[in-house]
Amino acid sequence: MIEIIKYDIEFANIEEKIGYNFKNKDLLIHALTHSSYNSQRKANEYNERLEFLGDSVLQLCISEYLFNRLKNKLEGELTKIRSLIVCENSLLNIAKSWNIGSFLLMGKGEELTGGRERVSILADSVESVIAAVYLDSSFEEARKFILQKFSVIIDKAIRNKIILDYKTKLQEFLQKNGEVSIKYDLISEEGPAHRRKFCIEVKINDINIGIGTGYSKKEAEQNAAKEALKKNGDFMEEFNE
Repeated sequence: MIEIIKYDIEFANIEEKIGYNFKNKDLLIHALTHSSYNSQRKANEYNERLEFLGDSVLQLCISEYLFNRLKNKLEGELTKIRSLIVCENSLLNIAKSWNIGSFLLMGKGEELTGGRERVSILADSVESVIAAVYLDSSFEEARKFILQKFSVIIDKAIRNKIILDYKTKLQEFLQKNGEVSIKYDLISEEGPAHRRKFCIEVKINDINIGIGTGYSKKEAEQNAAKEALKKNGDFMEEFNE
């Protein structure tokens, strides 16, 4: 049993966002505790072990669901669909819908360097919450929880409507009728050295078609490409994020 972490936390607020009421509140605290929270704490009081378990529960639930629903799909096709559902980007979308970054318990240093917005931390926290739900209830309840929270993502993955690389998708879309010149230009960067924020615009034939920001140039370029795709109504009718 983990030691209870003394922290002023609004359980009702968090549980409403997550959509699950915990019988054992300690499990929820454990799931939300990042390893930076207190360097003096024991390793098993952080959420990393829960992430490990949650990943397995998620994989099994999604695998079982796809196996039963898509009876005409071969192993390779099922694996591809599953990978889109359980990937970091999908977990990030769930984390954002819960606003989970604002609830995480983490050290001041991690927080000051953008920990509450870090993709890996947010994605991992979803897995830790899944494990906590599983331990608090049963596999059946965890399955219901996962299938409900991931329903939109599952549907998009089955219909092959999930985009992981917006730059490649934008290039394919723009060049389907011939070659065009696509450029990504840095507009500005701001913030301290350990937390630089970049703003990048994407152009075709020197015409601006999208702007994106991010805490790395790669992230900003992907967001610029994503905005450019969203501006095209026909494209977004097919790939609606």
